[in-house]
Amino acid sequence: MAVSRAQQAYEILKQRIMEGTYAPGHRLVIDQLTREFGITSVPWRESLRRLEAEGWVEIVPNVGALVKTFDTDAWQRTMRLLARLEGLATSLSAENLTEDDITEARALNRQMREALGDFDTVRFGTLNRRFHELLCSRCDDERLHDLVKTEWARLELIRRSAFWYAPGRALASLAEHDAILDLIEGHADAEMIETSARRHEVNTLLAVTEHDAQLHREAAAAGGA
Repeated sequence: MAVSRAQQAYEILKQRIMEGTYAPGHRLVIDQLTREFGITSVPWRESLRRLEAEGWVEIVPNVGALVKTFDTDAWQRTMRLLARLEGLATSLSAENLTEDDITEARALNRQMREALGDFDTVRFGTLNRRFHELLCSRCDDERLHDLVKTEWARLELIRRSAFWYAPGRALASLAEHDAILDLIEGHADAEMIETSARRHEVNTLLAVTEHDAQLHREAAAAGGA
């Protein structure tokens, strides 16, 4: 089935935003896009409206379409809460995970590594969420499990996967996934598993926060030059 021009335009823009080619605040000019990709203006307008609805783009009157600025504060609050909730849920789930669950989790981690190699950020994000959901899936505290799922949904609504804001973070996260699985498979105590799972989320928070601060320092230096 042929992909529509609007879908092509949408995928081009979303991919470039996620990989950082179009950074937060970047102005998306339809005339430039038309010349660069040979797609007429109407599909670009349709794709921009779709990206605006999804929270990737902000259309500002008299300015045009801008890549939406990363909402660092909201993301940090959600990540801090998710780190604690998911750490506890993973530790409670660990003793109930089956051998098949561990095998599936390791397969997901390998697929994430392949997605990184293919620069398929959308697939990486989907697989990453499946990995984390699997590790929490055997938690016998239904209320806690629901809270974890709620915060994951909130995280997606706030912004895109933050791995792509911090160079190298996605690859480091895969090694941390393996370490958590090693603890679970080795029947480590619940506190050690909870700490490892919580630290995994906190490491992402720290990496992205520092990268965001570095971008602001560079922007400030450029403005003062």
